Amino acid sequence: MKTIIRAFFRTVRTVLGPFMLLKERLTQPCGVVREPAAQTTVNLQCQNLALYQFSTCPFCIKVRQEMRRLSLPIEQRDAQHNAANRAELLQGSGATQVPCLKITDAAGQSQWLLDSTAIISYLRGRFAVV
Repeated sequence: MKTIIRAFFRTVRTVLGPFMLLKERLTQPCGVVREPAAQTTVNLQCQNLALYQFSTCPFCIKVRQEMRRLSLPIEQRDAQHNAANRAELLQGSGATQVPCLKITDAAGQSQWLLDSTAIISYLRGRFAVV
């Protein structure tokens, strides 16, 4: 039974995935425009962030749209097709749930933030333009 359910959802993702990616492409928000010095600071801060995601996950699409809206160049790591990224996600966060934002501080300590709503709240709180 478990195999049948997995096959069903794999088929749904295969059929709907291209449409979801097309919708994401067509509805891309305009990014905020910051002063060059401020954007450089944001770019440097984003080097300590990594988003583990699946390309057709609706929650991941929601986070990627917010990243575009806030003009955040956060590294995106594919946890669906890249076994190394998936293993790192599992080891770090304890689950393979996506989206997951890895936040590394100056001391090299990592915090793993799960749930799209929590990730978006974090990004808005840290990078929102006043």
